Amino acid sequence: MSENLPKSACTCQSVEPRRDKLLIYQILVRLFGNRNLTNIVHGTIEKNGVGKMNDINDRCLEEIKKFGYTHVWYCGVLEHATMTDYTAYGIRKDNPYIVKGLAGSPYAVKDYYDIDPDLAVDIPNRIREFEQLVKRTHEHDLKVIMDFIPNHVAREYGSDIRSDEDFGKNDDQTKSFSPKNDFYYIENEEFQMPNVEHIPSCIDVSKIPKYTERPARATGNDVFHSRPLITDWFETVKLNYGTDYSAGKNHFDPRPPLWDKLFRILCYWIDKGVDGFRCDMAEMVTADFWHWLITSIRKTYPDRRIIFIAEIYRPDLYQRYIEHGLFDYLYDKVGLYDCLRWLLEEGSVLGNCNDITRIHNEQKHIETHMLRFLENHDEVRIAAKQFAGNPWKALAAVVCTAVLHSGPVMIYFGQECGVNSIGPKGFQGDDGRTTIFDYWGIPEHQAWYNDGACDGGQLSLSQKALRSFYENLFKLIHDYKSIHCVSSKLADLQYANHSHYDTKKIYSFIRYHEHDEQLLFVLNFDYTTGYDIELAIPTEVWTRIGLDVTKSYILQEIFIDRTLKLELRANQNLRFTLPNNQVYVFQIHEQS
Repeated sequence: MSENLPKSACTCQSVEPRRDKLLIYQILVRLFGNRNLTNIVHGTIEKNGVGKMNDINDRCLEEIKKFGYTHVWYCGVLEHATMTDYTAYGIRKDNPYIVKGLAGSPYAVKDYYDIDPDLAVDIPNRIREFEQLVKRTHEHDLKVIMDFIPNHVAREYGSDIRSDEDFGKNDDQTKSFSPKNDFYYIENEEFQMPNVEHIPSCIDVSKIPKYTERPARATGNDVFHSRPLITDWFETVKLNYGTDYSAGKNHFDPRPPLWDKLFRILCYWIDKGVDGFRCDMAEMVTADFWHWLITSIRKTYPDRRIIFIAEIYRPDLYQRYIEHGLFDYLYDKVGLYDCLRWLLEEGSVLGNCNDITRIHNEQKHIETHMLRFLENHDEVRIAAKQFAGNPWKALAAVVCTAVLHSGPVMIYFGQECGVNSIGPKGFQGDDGRTTIFDYWGIPEHQAWYNDGACDGGQLSLSQKALRSFYENLFKLIHDYKSIHCVSSKLADLQYANHSHYDTKKIYSFIRYHEHDEQLLFVLNFDYTTGYDIELAIPTEVWTRIGLDVTKSYILQEIFIDRTLKLELRANQNLRFTLPNNQVYVFQIHEQS
């Protein structure tokens, strides 16, 4: 960023250290360090390879920290159901009928107290390798986030480490519901498997024993009958927190035993150094449980700030899961993500920058709690044909995601290098997503990883330029308190601009901090068309952000074209050319 303009230090941090903006890097460990790019559809671990925790070495973490991240989310490290055979290491084999993909879904956990053996170099010492990863991460001044999947577990869940804590071992299976049960049961019915088309040809179906479950248990995505579909979460079983769905009643007093089991699981990982949890499908678990759990964790660890992030897709529940559920952050998927995707998708007629204003207004009272992103393991890659089809088309959207609020932003590994997803991989089809079910290699990311050097040595010039854009954006966030401080605010300018300004394609706003720092953002979402625009900044905005209407100011571009300067005067529109697919960030300072 430009070093010749003043950047005043933010004193808020000394008052409330939680005001820092979180910059989260999500790593799917199974894929991150996998140098094998054979990529055979339905390829085994022997053919397609797998990433290891040890691949995330000191050099890698040094670069992640240098990039500007504050937290790393190690995704998929808990032991989950898989078709790979680890019986030689004393690990029970899973029935392929109830596993998705050869590698298996990281969200069908089969042992909450163990690490997935795929990810270890020395499999018997896999927990030790995880502890070393946490230690390395902390040594680079990065915090560790891991998954917490409280709504469901693998159908064949069973802990090798804490069998005394296994779910369902004390259940009364004659009752479809009991607050003392860990599962829900479908009385007098046997679990019926979906068809076997999901099982790869390398697995001899004739040698697989029939999977039996009687009485059947409710499936993870709230399927309360015995015949889930292949599109359901058939490989998982829903956990019972004391809600009787059939009667519409909660039974939370006395506290269901499941609650304490989940509390002990979190304590186990916190004691190993984990700093936070991304809570899978948090909205499917009652907010009363979250209130009790998070309160209990904070009482147990008063000297540590354990953060909780909720995967949630229902805006009608946002307030409750923040205020009563006590979550630090919530996914902003159905708000800003969907709006930006509509703006980027080829041929979409839904995209409109005015929707960004609407989302800001809807969320302004909770925006510091909203975790924003354009990619994660559930979503389509930006570069995929199902999304933008070109990672460069998303520049304005990336900036909007990162700076529109002072809450956290998350990048999925490889996003910064333009990772694409083409064709089927196995259980994961040709849907534009990086697979979470299969063994696979990611060529664009491996070009950066460069056999562990993590220096981008094999990146193309275009990939290097894209990565540099992301890195410079993160530097901008760190450098300016009007972006990263929770006390900073936003002044939306859409309402004042209609003439010589396409409100559907252009979005402008000012971020400011306590009347002592102001940044003007002008974003052009149109990939092919530039505009000669007139930008109005109303007098009431001048007053709100701390500008004196009797003075003139200089706008210095500090992000893309640092030679660009404009003069700003009250009641006079700014006139300038905004190129296609362009992002301008102007720092406002008084003219000397």
